[in-house]
Amino acid sequence: MSTQIYGLRTAANREDQVVDYLVSKLQKQPNQGIIAVIRPHGMRGYIFVEATSKGEAEAMLQGVPYARGLLPSEIPYAEIEHMLEQVKIEMNIRKNDIVEIISGPFKRENAKVIRINKQKEEIVVELLEAAVPIPITVKMDAVKVVRREEGASEEKDE
Repeated sequence: MSTQIYGLRTAANREDQVVDYLVSKLQKQPNQGIIAVIRPHGMRGYIFVEATSKGEAEAMLQGVPYARGLLPSEIPYAEIEHMLEQVKIEMNIRKNDIVEIISGPFKRENAKVIRINKQKEEIVVELLEAAVPIPITVKMDAVKVVRREEGASEEKDE
């Protein structure tokens, strides 16, 4: 079975929402002809979809918010290969670490790590300076460890 890669126009800065919606739609209806959804970093207004046929890709995109339609011709893999890289996030964040948020609306805020979701590469933190501790979910690459509570995650019950 051969597959083709198509460019999908999206509303600018809505690429992540389109990817999330497509992935959840594919989880509910597997085997719909879409093999992969690719979100190239730094490219606004487009994502790529690998599908068995253009017709099946268009059918799957029906009703997807912020999706503006497929580009008319398929894209050779060689044209987008330089945009793809295998990303391996260093899992150097532990529960109870104090981290500084380095991007997003809470930039430069310090927070304490409450939970870690390795599959989604997200962590749940509570802001330290907040009057009321509210859990906030952020991507692992949006924080850096400032201070580690010694032995916090290494403790063994004896």
